[in-house]
Amino acid sequence: MEHKKAVEKQFAAVAANYASHPVMASGPELDRMVELGVRSGAERVLDLGSGAGHTALAFAPRVAEVVAVDLAETMLAEGRRLARERGIANVDFRLGDVEQLALPDSSFDVVTSRFSAHHYSNPERALAEVVRVLRPGGTFLLVDSVAPEAPGCDTFLNAMEVLRDPSHFRDHRVSEWEAMFSAAGLTPVLHQRWGLELDFDSWVARIGTPEPEISALRRMLDRAPAEAREALAIGRPGPYDFSMPLALLQGS
Repeated sequence: MEHKKAVEKQFAAVAANYASHPVMASGPELDRMVELGVRSGAERVLDLGSGAGHTALAFAPRVAEVVAVDLAETMLAEGRRLARERGIANVDFRLGDVEQLALPDSSFDVVTSRFSAHHYSNPERALAEVVRVLRPGGTFLLVDSVAPEAPGCDTFLNAMEVLRDPSHFRDHRVSEWEAMFSAAGLTPVLHQRWGLELDFDSWVARIGTPEPEISALRRMLDRAPAEAREALAIGRPGPYDFSMPLALLQGS
């Protein structure tokens, strides 16, 4: 519960940043998610950890209805604003907890989670809720930052993430997500892995990282072990820029 309060507090202050930031608002993975999730156009979609609603709004013109759930009311307000500006009326933005969804069983054809699962304090519980609310034959689409498989690089990336944003819980490895999908009864398919080049200054500004933590992050990056430097492309192009590993997985 304390972690969930930290998530809500952290994002309440920076909702406008996430509504406008290009990394959140666009990306080829959004088109790929819609391509994988939409078959008839009659789908009912649930977007978990919706934030400012970019994934929900990408699906909305192609499906019957979208329910967007988030812990932070300020984020949902940004999503509602964007929906009004775009003339989109089939998205229902709701305050809610992905680990305790106030939604009926077997009520969605597609469930999505994009750039939010690294905040889930109990991803196994969240996946159990995904399975519960999916209709038979439904699909779950996950896009998130992922840790490298090498333990040292995993530790380095997650330490950076927590220092930047205390509401971060864990970037899981792809192998960990695949195991959790299987344990929940979902058949995992890894569709894509890629690196997102991040400008350091923009990365910390987006979440409002305090200056002492920014200085500590720079020191970490200066002293990064060779394995982590290579895995995260640290120092390319700027001295503190790096590449965040991302993955798109499907479970059905």
